[in-house]
Amino acid sequence: MDEEGARHVTKTIHELFRELHEKLREQVRDLDQDALNWSPVPGANSIAVLVTHSIGSEREMLRAIRQVRMPRDRDAEFKSRAGSASLLEMIDAADKDLDEFLEPATGTDLTEMRPRGDRPPRPGLNWLVNNYGHVREHLAQIELTRQLHDSRK
Repeated sequence: MDEEGARHVTKTIHELFRELHEKLREQVRDLDQDALNWSPVPGANSIAVLVTHSIGSEREMLRAIRQVRMPRDRDAEFKSRAGSASLLEMIDAADKDLDEFLEPATGTDLTEMRPRGDRPPRPGLNWLVNNYGHVREHLAQIELTRQLHDSRK
């Protein structure tokens, strides 16, 4: 992939993730701590867990395509409890990561095999598209969890 193509791809993915981040903000902005940390059934994830995990995964993935190691405690993401202010800060930090790690990504970053955690290497573009889908799936879970919480009233 030439550098012009890489810029087009990264710009498009950057915009898609920014839109996704805004949808996450809309879901958490006006919720209290009880709603954010509530789960509909034992073993289900709360909104706070889903946001924390989604952003943790995204941040790790962005660094992986640029070959920057990042310590990540994935298990801790599934035990997190948070209020809206800290979740919004987390989403804001993810926006900054897009600027820092995705915007300057090269054609090589997108096409070469990149390791990520303990997973087999994949091309950077594969990681980007896969992670975007992953976060969209969790957004749907967040929306449903919020609907279930709101229906209790």
